[in-house]
Amino acid sequence: MEYRCVECGARMMRLFVQYSPGNIRLMKCDNCKAVADEYIECEPIIILIDLILHKKKAYTHLLYNVIDSQAPAFQGLLWKSAFGFLLLDAYRSLFLERTREEWGLSMSFASLLWRFQNMLMDVVFGNFMFFSTFVLATRALFSKFPRSLGYKDLLLAILISSYFKMFLIAMMVWECPSVILIIDLFVLSSNTVALKVITRSAMSRCIAACFSAHVVRFLVTQRCWTWEL
Repeated sequence: MEYRCVECGARMMRLFVQYSPGNIRLMKCDNCKAVADEYIECEPIIILIDLILHKKKAYTHLLYNVIDSQAPAFQGLLWKSAFGFLLLDAYRSLFLERTREEWGLSMSFASLLWRFQNMLMDVVFGNFMFFSTFVLATRALFSKFPRSLGYKDLLLAILISSYFKMFLIAMMVWECPSVILIIDLFVLSSNTVALKVITRSAMSRCIAACFSAHVVRFLVTQRCWTWEL
């Protein structure tokens, strides 16, 4: 596993030395002379807060020093993340449809089936266009990637950094459609920071890649609902 210093991004062979259970010494980076990863001794809630604050150090810790792309469990993590991503998107689509028109017991089975079919198209086709645009944008905007970085790593970085979608669950008890826009903006900014960390490229290019992918998905999903209406 290739570790990274959260301060400067330099490669590290190891992040700490363990003398006994519960007794460790954090390693210092040879490049910047700072502690390579201070988050090792932090509680998960501290890491989550720093992720919400969009601190690049927290994203470096998560994407490089926690997730091992060479581990056998990496493929399973990728599939689970993709399933959770699509499930939250399906709930988002369902919530938006309910705000457009009231659902009731009087609706026929055929009408319900038609609406669920359109929501499925919204989620699957919209995200297909999202990731396709994201891949094309990264190929066009980034001349080269680090040798160890593959498109599966990029995909997982986008899926993991979309954790703000979990706040959609709050819509079960607090129905406020405008909050969805705020969540979408946070997901966009989080994706940008994650892409910046994993590619170590210019922020402007990361913003352009993520923004173009999100705009395409928005236009595609809006088109789907327009066709339905």
